[in-house]
Amino acid sequence: MELNFLCWLYCLERLGVVAESDHQALVISVFWRYIEVMRVLQSTYWLEPAGSHGVWGLDDYHFLPFLFGAAQLRGHKYIRPKAIHDAEVVDEYSKHYMYFACIKFINSIKTASLRWHSPMLDDISAVKTWDKVNSGMLKMYRAEVLGKLPVVQHFLFGSLLPYDGPPPSSPASQGDDAHRGHAHTLGVRQAGWGDCCGIPVPSAFAAAQVEKEKEGKLPAARVGLSGPGIRPVPFD
Repeated sequence: MELNFLCWLYCLERLGVVAESDHQALVISVFWRYIEVMRVLQSTYWLEPAGSHGVWGLDDYHFLPFLFGAAQLRGHKYIRPKAIHDAEVVDEYSKHYMYFACIKFINSIKTASLRWHSPMLDDISAVKTWDKVNSGMLKMYRAEVLGKLPVVQHFLFGSLLPYDGPPPSSPASQGDDAHRGHAHTLGVRQAGWGDCCGIPVPSAFAAAQVEKEKEGKLPAARVGLSGPGIRPVPFD
């Protein structure tokens, strides 16, 4: 979803609606507002992540806010990547930096440490500088998102978003589940939580809501970026 939104912004630039001078505002204002809307949708409709930790994301749903957030912190004199493990630092700088706002949101709906439920983000925190974090994420995004057929085959290529790669293979050479990147049993869903590859994967929002209902509490209202009203659920 976020890649489609990024492509939309790119097309606006190709059409001359926005210019290079607007890039900073597009990320900090427009893209960040998109993330806020996504949080409302994810929490309201209990959207399940694409896999246990998100197939194309660093948290359950997103990659780009971390990439942009690392760019925002490049060259910072005092804050280091390992600071995401300090709750006080995260709380303070989440008001100013996209990366820390995303970490705070994760902490608001999940318990335990990042090592257990967000191992990639935990590993990245060991990098010495934000410059290296940002450059590494750019390489990762090109290879693991833009370079993956299950992602780009759903693009609508045209004059604004041209395609100059190899011709697609014939449908006969692809299996029924080739578009997914791995096999699934189609048309079969277990009762209860949705599942991916046979492994039940609940939405953190849904799990938290059910826990509240079991305790006889009223369902949580809409959840904003910081996740108010949602009880953190243990990582299982």
